Amino acid sequence: MGEIISGLLLGSAFGFVLERAGFGNPNKLTGQFRLSDWSVFKVMFTAIVFSAVGLMILELLGFLSADELFVPPAFLGAAALGGALVGAGFAIGGYCPGTSVVGLMSGRIDAAIFLIGLLLGTVLFAGLYPTIEALTTLGEYALADALPDALHVSSLSINIGMVVAAIGIFILGSWMEKKSNGPVTSQSN
Repeated sequence: MGEIISGLLLGSAFGFVLERAGFGNPNKLTGQFRLSDWSVFKVMFTAIVFSAVGLMILELLGFLSADELFVPPAFLGAAALGGALVGAGFAIGGYCPGTSVVGLMSGRIDAAIFLIGLLLGTVLFAGLYPTIEALTTLGEYALADALPDALHVSSLSINIGMVVAAIGIFILGSWMEKKSNGPVTSQSN
């Protein structure tokens, strides 16, 4: 019971933060596909980098062992196919599953319609699953469990690369946002 309550509390807090950040608005979300609003990408990439660096630090301090972490197998083909389908739905509908719930709780009718489509798609997938099950394991990458192992480099190298990439993305994103919004001019009445 405690797991359910903690999940509901954390989910509600996460939804609140998403709404406060404006991620319940499909215009903000689709702005990332037009390369005019990089805030979603910046937030998600920051979370990934923060988590990766945090896990490395916790491992170095002896609070956890990477060998004890569950790493699901990588199915690169299935991930690419699923990512393309979810990305297409995201670009067309303006929501991902989490932000559609945030939009619904904010009273957005388009989010409710998106959620209905999401549920219908889930039911359709479940019905078709026996036929398409082979696609869900397409392109299994079994040579390594984690990126440092696959590339034969240290986790420090991967984390440094991600931090540098994040800085580059922040600079590029800020430049592109300014470029797409045009010069700011003051208008007098």
